[in-house]
Amino acid sequence: MTRLRPASEAETRGSDYAGLLRRARQAGLLNRRLRYYAWKTGFTAAAFFGGWAVLILGGDSWWQLLTAVFLAAVFAQFAFLGHDAGHRQIFRSRRANYVYGTIAGNLATGLSIGWWTSNHNRHHAHPNTEDGDPDIAGILAHSGGRAAAGKGWRRFIFRYQAWLFFPLLTLEAASLHFASGRAVLRWPIPNRVQEGALLVAHAILYLSTVFLVLSPGKALVFIAVQQGLFGFYMGCTFAPNHKGMAVFEAGDSPDFLRRQVLTSRNVRGGPITDLALGGLNYQIEHHLFPYMPRPNLPLAQAMVMEYCAELDIPYAETGLLDSYSQALRHLDAVGRHAEGSHP
Repeated sequence: MTRLRPASEAETRGSDYAGLLRRARQAGLLNRRLRYYAWKTGFTAAAFFGGWAVLILGGDSWWQLLTAVFLAAVFAQFAFLGHDAGHRQIFRSRRANYVYGTIAGNLATGLSIGWWTSNHNRHHAHPNTEDGDPDIAGILAHSGGRAAAGKGWRRFIFRYQAWLFFPLLTLEAASLHFASGRAVLRWPIPNRVQEGALLVAHAILYLSTVFLVLSPGKALVFIAVQQGLFGFYMGCTFAPNHKGMAVFEAGDSPDFLRRQVLTSRNVRGGPITDLALGGLNYQIEHHLFPYMPRPNLPLAQAMVMEYCAELDIPYAETGLLDSYSQALRHLDAVGRHAEGSHP
C-alpha cells in the first residue's frame, strides 16, 4: 500500500521542489499544531453529540430534518479531521494518527480510514493522471479519450455529466460507505477486523438511534437527507480542487513540483471558506506538503506563490463560484467527446 511521508533531503536534493521544501522547513511550517487540533476536535465533537442530543430530545417530528442538515455538516467536519489524520498532520506518531482516524472516520462517520488512506495516497502520488489517479477513474470522464470510449449508460452519463454532476453528489456518501465496506471485506488493509467492527458499531448506533426516535417513514427521510447532504457537501468540497486542471497521460513524467501545482486549483476566501472547505481550498499547498498541518497551509501560500513565480509555473487560484463554473465547463467540454462514441 502506498503511504505518504515527508520527502527526505536526499530524495529532493537538486530538484526544484527541494528549495521550496527547505524554505517551508526553515519557516517552521511543518511543525505540528496540537493546540489547534485539540480545540478543533473538541468543537466538532461537541457539535456532533449536540446534534444527536437534539434528535433524541426533540422526538418524532418533521422538524428533525433540520437536525439532519446540521449533522450532515458535522459529519463532513469530522471527515476533514479524518483526512488530516490520514496525512499524519496531527501527531508525529503514525499509530496515534491512525487511531484518531478510526474514531473520526470509521466510528463517527462510517468511512474506513484504512481504505481512504490507501485510495487517497494514490491520488496524491498521481493527481489527474490517467490510469494512476483513482479520483478520475470513477463515474465521470475527465479526458476526451475516456469520454469517447464510453459505451451504453456510461456514454449517456459522460455526455451529460456537467448537468448530472451536482445531482450525482447526493449519492457520494452511499458510494463512500460501500467502498469502505468492500475494502474491509476484500482489501488487504491493516487492522481490517478492527476497522470492520467500528464500521458495524457506527451503523448500529446510527440506525438504532434514528429508528428508535423517529417513525419508520420519518427515519428513512431523515437518513436520505442527512446522508445525501453529507455526500453533497463532501463532493462540493472536492469539486474545485482538480477538475478543469491539467490531466496527464499515464506515460507523462513531470517533476513532483509541477505535477502537483499544475493539476491543482486554490479557492480564495477567508476564515469561513477555510472552515467550510476544511482547508482544502489551499489545494496546491496541501498537495505540495500533504503532511503540513491544516492551519499552516494559508501561511505557506505566499511562499509557494513566490516560488512558482520564480520558476514561471502557473499558480491557479479563483473564487468559489468561479471554481465550480470552471469545473462544470470542463466536464461539459469533455462530455461532448461522447457524442461520437457508439454503444
